[in-house]
Amino acid sequence: MLENHDPLAASLERNPLVLQADCESCFGLCCVALPFAASADFAADKAAGTPCPSLQADFRCGVHGNLRQLGFRGCTVYDCFGAGQQVSRHTFGGRDWRQAPESAKQMFEVFPVMRQLHELLWYVTVALSLQPARPIHSELRLALEETERLVHLGPEELLELDVSGHRARINSLLLRTSELVREEALRRFKRPIKRHKAIGRGADLIGAKLKGADLRAANLRGAYLIAADLSGSDLRAADLIGADFRDADIRGADLSESLFLTQFQLNAAKGDAGTKLPTALARPAHWPASGKRR
Repeated sequence: MLENHDPLAASLERNPLVLQADCESCFGLCCVALPFAASADFAADKAAGTPCPSLQADFRCGVHGNLRQLGFRGCTVYDCFGAGQQVSRHTFGGRDWRQAPESAKQMFEVFPVMRQLHELLWYVTVALSLQPARPIHSELRLALEETERLVHLGPEELLELDVSGHRARINSLLLRTSELVREEALRRFKRPIKRHKAIGRGADLIGAKLKGADLRAANLRGAYLIAADLSGSDLRAADLIGADFRDADIRGADLSESLFLTQFQLNAAKGDAGTKLPTALARPAHWPASGKRR
């Protein structure tokens, strides 16, 4: 498992590809390339390829400190896994879409492709940091190397990629990783686990009352946890890949050893200082500093 989570943090530090967003090195791609619609997450509509009105000349957000108050919560949740700076600085050689407007459309189309590849790199890097997955580490390393090769392709080649097919091949390895890790965790945890019958892959747990639930080693891949009460729950060794954490209450929950947890999921959830997280992930700035409701 991720004891103190150092293996993952070390792997991320060694990787020449940065798998965490560095907005200072990006040309504001998420603020231009992606569309959004007026909703609980966005206060207005914006078409794909159209710069957000708040995007400044230096590619910084003019209202960054007040996004949530202004109704742009979705902006504070989004994470590109480092794809933005990869496209900006490497795929397009540091020439931004304002300097080279002829390449703008292509850059905006490449960005979501790169984002998918970087997300896969994150998951495979996590898998390689897990000791119970050692039997398939050689296969995971090959998957990592192949994905890194794809990341370095040119714009035209990236747009021709069968990303779905590549994702499916890697997902089979991630499934095996999950099984190995959760089986080991069940042997390691001494306290019996009482599993609610509704818990499982792709489960509809929207608004579910799971306060203090024992979810150790649970398979919650793709589960709908929107607005679920997971406060004080134990999610160690639970597979959370693709789980929807929008507005999920994870105050005081233990996610310190959760499998395939991402910054994107944490940003969407409601946690606090008592929420236990993996070392490699950051505590969202909008979380309260105490366990009290705001």
